[in-house]
Amino acid sequence: MQRYSRLWLALIALVGCSMVAPSAWSQYWQHDPFDTESKTVPAPGMRWESSRPLPAVTAPASPAQPSHAAPLSLAELTEFALRNNPKTRQAWYGARAAAAGVGVERADLLPQITASYGLTRVQPISATTGTVSSWQTRYGPSLSLGYVLFDFGVRSSQIQAAEYRLLASNLAQNRVLQDVVLLVEQAYYQLIGVEALVRVNEQSLKNNLTVLEAAQKRRESGLATVADVYRGETQVAQSRLNLTRSRGDFEKAKGQLANAVGLPVAGTLRVQALSESPQIREITASLNELLEQAKATRPDLVAAEAQARASRAAANATANAGLPSIEVAGLASRTSFWDDRPSGNSYNLGLSLRIPLFTGFRDTYSVRQAEAQAAQAEAARDLLYRQTQLDVWQSYYDLQTAASGTTSTEAQVKSAEQTAQATLARYQAGFGSILDLITAQQDESNARVQRIQSYLDWYTALARLNYSIGMNNIPAVTSETK
Repeated sequence: MQRYSRLWLALIALVGCSMVAPSAWSQYWQHDPFDTESKTVPAPGMRWESSRPLPAVTAPASPAQPSHAAPLSLAELTEFALRNNPKTRQAWYGARAAAAGVGVERADLLPQITASYGLTRVQPISATTGTVSSWQTRYGPSLSLGYVLFDFGVRSSQIQAAEYRLLASNLAQNRVLQDVVLLVEQAYYQLIGVEALVRVNEQSLKNNLTVLEAAQKRRESGLATVADVYRGETQVAQSRLNLTRSRGDFEKAKGQLANAVGLPVAGTLRVQALSESPQIREITASLNELLEQAKATRPDLVAAEAQARASRAAANATANAGLPSIEVAGLASRTSFWDDRPSGNSYNLGLSLRIPLFTGFRDTYSVRQAEAQAAQAEAARDLLYRQTQLDVWQSYYDLQTAASGTTSTEAQVKSAEQTAQATLARYQAGFGSILDLITAQQDESNARVQRIQSYLDWYTALARLNYSIGMNNIPAVTSETK
């Protein structure tokens, strides 16, 4: 009797709630029972402050330092970066996650078996007479089996999509390795270029000190005015400023290289400078051949193709999911009683045909969404294809331009050095003006800077061309480095 009275009370409460005005319901649902809004600021322009200590940022593990103190070559820096740069580790785990995704999809090809053990206490009541029996305690194990026999290729399409995603992840990892190689190359060439610029500025300061000394001697002998000395002092001060700036740029470039390699920026890093001028080689392959090569060897472009095929396979799986499927299910259980009732086994095996009739248009919109995502992936592939063509095109002509520039700057440096030496000799002999000497030495310094820049442009353009084609030289890395 008490049970029925509770049921009537619930019905009365439900009817009373239905008679409440809609505005009251709106106010109820706008209520914040868990007081979540107190965890944010009350106004957009206020700064949030945590009431609890913020989690401490975990510093990455310190990588192993180079095994020797000798200056590192570009190849050694590259190999060290591939082992220690977090980008390579991130891409590798992404590929492993995609590999596990293939296993997840393949698991649907096998039967699904579930074991359970139940304990229930019930008081049965007869549906016909209403007689209430005594309490019963039942317990026992059960084993259920489920398997899809036929589903119009849904599982095979899902596996195909997962395998294409794995292929895309592996290729993306290869591209990340190439990213790291290019990053190290660019930082390395920038570092040695700035280091050469420091030496040029040191030589420029030395030359300007020589000019100042010559101007002071000429003034003492009455062959120059104090204005010549002031001009010499101005050039010395400017040279010192340029040298200070270049040394600061050198420290920044060293920090960029250390970061690319995966070392602390404040650590000690010594690199091997280039021992000779770049060996300019003529590009034997035509531009069309390089473009065709990029289609086959550039990992991110092939990965985009694999991602597009994965999206198309996923769209096929989504479209077939709304079709009928044949499933088999089985159940075996044993029921025991807490009292003296005998135990018993029960078995159940069935074959069913599942026909989705109406899912609230969920299947319709799921298919539309999957088709749109597949078209989006194909558009991303086409966009990357055109970008690849542009990258190869630009880096090809950048390399040609840089190659011709190195020849011009070599001749310019020789001419500027000879002019500066001759002008200095004339000035020290009492002929010519200090303006001519300053101009000649500035031309010599500028020519040396341009030669350094031309070398840097050629090395960088060569690295960019290899990167745009997908032909970066990646040293072998063992599994122990992961």
